[in-house]
Amino acid sequence: MKVQVCDAAELAPGQRRAVEVGRRSICVLNSGGRYFAVRNRCPHQGSQLCFGTVGGTMLPSEPHQLVYGFDGRVLRCAWHAWEFDLETGRSFFDPEGKRVKVYPVVVEDGKVWIEADVD
Repeated sequence: MKVQVCDAAELAPGQRRAVEVGRRSICVLNSGGRYFAVRNRCPHQGSQLCFGTVGGTMLPSEPHQLVYGFDGRVLRCAWHAWEFDLETGRSFFDPEGKRVKVYPVVVEDGKVWIEADVD
């Protein structure tokens, strides 16, 4: 089901909003001009991910090196700082385990839409 979220002008870079689709809350956000949508519930203890921060993260690297990456693609839970890739929903600490559901986002005719099944 395609659900209209808002006008694209209402969701400027750095902004986000939670929308209700059926019984599910979905966090839709604009990170640097790219739109993402994730289920608005951290799998750890249920925090609303829309209250988290978006940035990058430190990547695996050689000893004595600090490598920063994924800038603008990491959603960090406000409660316990669990980090999730906005493109895949995978966690950075357990990529094959914990994840959040991601939803496709499209902008058509100046409107932001998400594809979400309804329950």
